[in-house]
Amino acid sequence: MVRVSQNISKVDIGGIIRATATDPASLADIPSWARSTGNEIIRQERDGQDIIFYVKRVK
Repeated sequence: MVRVSQNISKVDIGGIIRATATDPASLADIPSWARSTGNEIIRQERDGQDIIFYVKRVK
């Protein structure tokens, strides 16, 4: 979560980052973080053990 937060702050508003996680808890944690910070999960997918999130910076 810390890296996602740090990376999203480095892109301009409207920018998108790709975040990869392996912890199943991230399925709840990252969307919850996005809602609480005003950012948006625009896509979520799985690739084997990896859970991939595309997060758009809204604020």
